[in-house]
Amino acid sequence: MSISHAPPSPSEPDISVISQSGAAQSAPPELVPIVPLSTRRTRVPRWLRRTSGPLLLLALWQLLSSTGVLTPDILASPGTIARVGGNLIADGSLPNAMGVSLQRVAVGLLLGTLVGTGLALVSGLFRIGEDLVDASVQMLRTVPFVGLIPLFIIWFGIGEAPKIAIITLGVSFPLYLNVYAGIRGVDSQLIEAGESLGLSRWGLVRHVVLPGALPGAMTGLRYSLGIAWLALVFAEQINADAGIGFLMVQARDFLRTDVIVVCLIIYAFLGLLADFVVRSLERLLLQWRPTFTGR
Repeated sequence: MSISHAPPSPSEPDISVISQSGAAQSAPPELVPIVPLSTRRTRVPRWLRRTSGPLLLLALWQLLSSTGVLTPDILASPGTIARVGGNLIADGSLPNAMGVSLQRVAVGLLLGTLVGTGLALVSGLFRIGEDLVDASVQMLRTVPFVGLIPLFIIWFGIGEAPKIAIITLGVSFPLYLNVYAGIRGVDSQLIEAGESLGLSRWGLVRHVVLPGALPGAMTGLRYSLGIAWLALVFAEQINADAGIGFLMVQARDFLRTDVIVVCLIIYAFLGLLADFVVRSLERLLLQWRPTFTGR
């Protein structure tokens, strides 16, 4: 004898008939989750996708060198450059040059950060500071800092001072522009909300203005790091006796394109490493600001 339910009303779902043994006569449909196409991810690791471009370029370079399209006197092959780089590392000349160049960039970046950020705070937080500082900075930033090398040599001599001064000048302007724009780009409604909560002027600067300007400061720091390495190339042409630029000058005099390419690769690697450090710092300091990461 089987037990069955009453016929369902039109507004109620059909209920399956259960036999005396307890077995269901009809199984419910299997639910399949629907995943939006925009949220699906490929199975290829991201690090592999990011390195595929440089690897393809390297393979093309090796192919052109092997077929004779690129001769050694124009551009050495990747194998030759790797061998020369290993020799420079083995005799200690490349690590020593990297240490000297890193020290120059670090000092110039520190001084440029202090100068650029300090001027941006004075100009961004105070109207009288903007009147006194902004016009002068806008005029100076249009002057090519490379063109100031002769003046720096006359003022500071041919030692380390003009090299650091060039890097400092190149770093200061991107930081000034981005920090100043970040300060002036803070939403005025946030300022009004802070004032209504009883924050003092210093409290507004600390809790509202500076956090709002931090994304712009991080962007300016990334730009400044790129310009710092560019300025270093020019700075190490000033009677340098050590550094990566010094190796490039020697290689140019002896027509060693392999050594020149090794130095350029070191510049690129150091710039990429510095950018990675700043991006990691961004993720650490800007956790409160969710952003679009691409799809």
